[in-house]
Amino acid sequence: MKKTSFHFLRVGLAITFLWIGVLIFKNPEAWGGYLQPWAAGLLPIPIAQAMIGTAILDITIGAFLLLDFLPWLAAFVGAIHIIIVLTTSGITDITVRDIGLLVAVLALMIDSLPQWVLNKIWFVKKQQMLEMGQSPEIK
Repeated sequence: MKKTSFHFLRVGLAITFLWIGVLIFKNPEAWGGYLQPWAAGLLPIPIAQAMIGTAILDITIGAFLLLDFLPWLAAFVGAIHIIIVLTTSGITDITVRDIGLLVAVLALMIDSLPQWVLNKIWFVKKQQMLEMGQSPEIK
């Protein structure tokens, strides 16, 4: 069973992603204003459509987190999404908030990685240690 703090973080992030998704749906053009001009110029579709896609992504991430369905995957996608937001929106008054959200989804992802992923990570580390001539035993 996971710690209570994990569930508080998961539900808090779920509400945040869901809420932002709904707000973007309500006024996609306004949210498109956060994009830097260079980023807006790269879009192959109108900004409003891109923001509706962003709203759908945010709501999907939020739903996965709220339902505790593949939380590690939802947090991973959320982290990538927030990195893209930070890159395309530039340094603003809300950058600190986005950095905090990024760290939170990374913590959630790390804490919820399934055992098979952890085993692969351990296998890679074990292989690297063997190649370096070290004992793979963790002390």
